[in-house]
Amino acid sequence: MQTEIYHLFHSGTAVRVKDKLFIFDYFKDEPQQKKALASSLEKGIIREDTFKNINEAYVFVSHSHHDHYNKVIFEWEKYCDNVNYILAAEVEPEAELKNKANLYLMEKDEEFKLGDVEISSYGSTDEGVSFLVELEDLSIFHAGDLNWWKWKKFSAKVQKREEREYKREVDKLTGKIIDIAFVPVDPRLEEHFYLAGEYFIEEIMPSLFIPIHFADNYDITRFFKERFNSDRTRVAEIAEPGEKILYTRK
Repeated sequence: MQTEIYHLFHSGTAVRVKDKLFIFDYFKDEPQQKKALASSLEKGIIREDTFKNINEAYVFVSHSHHDHYNKVIFEWEKYCDNVNYILAAEVEPEAELKNKANLYLMEKDEEFKLGDVEISSYGSTDEGVSFLVELEDLSIFHAGDLNWWKWKKFSAKVQKREEREYKREVDKLTGKIIDIAFVPVDPRLEEHFYLAGEYFIEEIMPSLFIPIHFADNYDITRFFKERFNSDRTRVAEIAEPGEKILYTRK
């Protein structure tokens, strides 16, 4: 089974599996480059044509920061009859949305099932949660803002705490088969940009690692790939919004 993955922007990603579409942390709602003949996904955005031949859509929001959450997601019900919204509880959507039958709010360390899709939440080292999505033949982990935040401005004590808390959450995944992992590779951390990704690859060994949380600094994905790509874990290099990545479970 081949899976289509689209880098939208920053931490925004879309994963298409047969007639199912999974969208994580959608943020930027305008195309970043001129691709006149491309589909909406190939332009890095979600539009009506995105849902062509899609029977089930699952929309995830890891937390409320502006670069992970755009309320436009609730308009997508116009394009697909079966859309489920899975949000970190701290997002606190407007009152008129809270009673929606297709809205699910998750604290960390919770799990539930929608049809044949199992959804588990893990913690974050910032706001909200991270998500593990498991289907019969595929597993997807999206870290949200779960990152090893080794900022230079932090004291040695705080840096150690950040390391400990990041490793604690990642270690909860030990023993699970992760096909696709979206994990921050943030250039603002300067020489420490790779720490979270390196630890995740070494400990969890996902089949495909896809960098997120780098805004428009696409070169950082090339640097990371050159350092960590291997036969065990393939690392994706991303050059632009709408980048399409194909994955087939071995």
